[in-house]
Amino acid sequence: MAEAHAKSHDYHLVDPSPWPIIGAVSAFILAVAAISAMHGASWLWVLPGVLGVLYTMYAWWADIIAEAHGGDHTRVVQIHLRYGMILFIASEVMFLTR
Repeated sequence: MAEAHAKSHDYHLVDPSPWPIIGAVSAFILAVAAISAMHGASWLWVLPGVLGVLYTMYAWWADIIAEAHGGDHTRVVQIHLRYGMILFIASEVMFLTR
């Protein structure tokens, strides 16, 4: 039975994470609060959105670091993470330069 769950590839298949939806809700709260503050509401309403976004960033990155230290980021995964970042930066450079 243990062989059925054995990893037969070098790739890391991530577990479902709550952080994308929590981050999206926090960003929405931040945006609505900032727009309201620009139209005369108190800037204090921005604080829950900022705290939510910061907490999401901290918790999500903590999960990623725990995956890396747990051995889930194999050499193949590390190379693909680097390629992904290089391609992202290249696309931003191409998008922002004219």
